[in-house]
Amino acid sequence: MGRAVTGASGSAGAVDAKDPGLQPERTRLAWRRTTLACTVVAVLAVRAAIDDEITAGALVGMALSALVWIGFLAVAHRRIGALDTARPRALSRRGALLAAACTVALAGLAVAVVL
Repeated sequence: MGRAVTGASGSAGAVDAKDPGLQPERTRLAWRRTTLACTVVAVLAVRAAIDDEITAGALVGMALSALVWIGFLAVAHRRIGALDTARPRALSRRGALLAAACTVALAGLAVAVVL
């Protein structure tokens, strides 16, 4: 919350604008860490898919991994850009659902590649 500024007479004056502190910076760093983790998972999935030989299933797995990674990258980039404003808005439900769906899909693809 903003704090009241008191003058020499001790009366409350104008209220300072809300100081967001370091929360936007922490959120930005968290999105970047998560994007890096998704990138590593996608690269390892592609590497595992083409380790033995390239098959039709491996190509589909690589294409799906790349598509899911690009989807997550788009959500993360949009969110990081939104944090540059003075008062960032909350993450939309659509963005949260898309990020969660991309994460679960990437995990599922990683399991499918390993099995």
